[in-house]
Amino acid sequence: MKTDLLQLAENGGCSSKISPVLLQEILKKLPLSADPNILVDIDSHDDAGVYKINDELALVLTTDFFPPVCSDPYEFGQIAAANSISDVYAMGGTPVVALNIMMFPSSRLSMDDYYQILKGGSDKASEAGISIIGGHTIDDFTPKYGLAVTGFVHPQRIVTNKGALAGDSVILTKPLGTGVILAGHRLNLASAPDLAGALGSMKLLNRTGADIMRKFDIRGATDITGYGLAGHALKMARASEVTISLKMSSVPLIGDTYRIADEGCIPGASFRNLGFVENDSAFADGLDYNLKMIAMDAQTSGGLLMSVPGNIQEEVLRQLHSAGLTSAAIIGSVLPKGDRYLVVVN
Repeated sequence: MKTDLLQLAENGGCSSKISPVLLQEILKKLPLSADPNILVDIDSHDDAGVYKINDELALVLTTDFFPPVCSDPYEFGQIAAANSISDVYAMGGTPVVALNIMMFPSSRLSMDDYYQILKGGSDKASEAGISIIGGHTIDDFTPKYGLAVTGFVHPQRIVTNKGALAGDSVILTKPLGTGVILAGHRLNLASAPDLAGALGSMKLLNRTGADIMRKFDIRGATDITGYGLAGHALKMARASEVTISLKMSSVPLIGDTYRIADEGCIPGASFRNLGFVENDSAFADGLDYNLKMIAMDAQTSGGLLMSVPGNIQEEVLRQLHSAGLTSAAIIGSVLPKGDRYLVVVN
């Protein structure tokens, strides 16, 4: 009988990230490099680092890995690879090559499971047009997989957390709900279509969104992963010194995400993320509690969150829809810096 990977991990996907509050404290203690060729580092809490090679070329460098989010090894490999590659897209880059990162319990899983995880990653990398040229595996009790990815970007066309400007609109390219649905699946609260919708969303590369972002020379963006919509919007607002207002009734959701949350299935990572954002956020009176917690839901391989000038927002949205990202939506606005970095309304 085939092993169910979910039986081997307590927390999977990006919900397994360390608390952002704890991470912030750790990063404060680390020295920053003075190398002038480092264009983006940990200081701005961006999705990846950027290192300048010359006036025409910079490298985008990132790594990501996590425990299983699904039962099937091949799908796990696909999702983990899509998630890892996403950080390069979010920086406006083009992914080029990658290395496998694998922690594999050889006493608990078969070598075919090992192959299927790597095959899933390899196939997703091929879809993205990149080559996996090596990697490293250790024997570990809980399986974990991901990639270290290198991409190219022009030094003058880097997309960062610092690029949001007052007057911009906020566009999200994928629906939310992967954390809630995956938790609901474990509790038999999520339907087969819900689970299929979540898996399909996580396997979808952010390449199309990144192509359109580059076409319109958008400079402010991030991707939505373990810190949830609210957490990543807050990081963008802080870096850009603006206030971002999110309208949760406009946020697209996967399947029955709202119903599952309403039935009490709110993952623990959501409360961790709430602790990260609440001191810098204003929540509207009467804000729907379920929508508030969905804003905190840890996403795995989530969509791009773009800060788009108001005069092109409708055309950007139209092209996203035409390219197949039919759930893409305008979900908020960028305001001059107010009392709080983040405002969340119904």
